[in-house]
Amino acid sequence: MKNKVRLNVCGTDYYIASEDDESYIRAIGDDVDARMNKMMAGSDRVSTTMAAVLCALSYADECKKANATADSLRTQIKAYIEESERSRLEAEEAKRENERR
Repeated sequence: MKNKVRLNVCGTDYYIASEDDESYIRAIGDDVDARMNKMMAGSDRVSTTMAAVLCALSYADECKKANATADSLRTQIKAYIEESERSRLEAEEAKRENERR
């Protein structure tokens, strides 16, 4: 079921239809609004459009870095699983060897 949520970002209302929880959508909207307002408060030359682009660039940067970190973690976990499997097989082989003696 889609939720329709009204967000106000920098004085403009946006209606967002999403299957995500309303509180989650509002939290994202509040974060974007706060980031954009902070950028605009820092300089009289930063327009709403400029703040939106800077905010989008910031989120894109965070997303790329988070994806790279997740990929790295997946690679590490895969290596640990493979190492664990090798160790398990070696332990089983050692146990069989000891039982033969």
